[in-house]
Amino acid sequence: MNDPARRPDVLLRVRRAPGQEPSAWWFIGAFVAFSGAVTALLSFVPG
Repeated sequence: MNDPARRPDVLLRVRRAPGQEPSAWWFIGAFVAFSGAVTALLSFVPG
C-alpha cells in the first residue's frame, strides 16, 4: 500500500486517527514560549 504519510522523505509526519489531531492551542503556546525565550536571550545581548 502506498501511504504518502509513510514516505521516508517526509519527516515528522504522523497519520492520526480522526479526532486525535493536536489542538491549535499547542502551536499558539509553543510560538508564545519560543518568542519569549528569544526575547529573553536577546535581552542579554549588549548594544
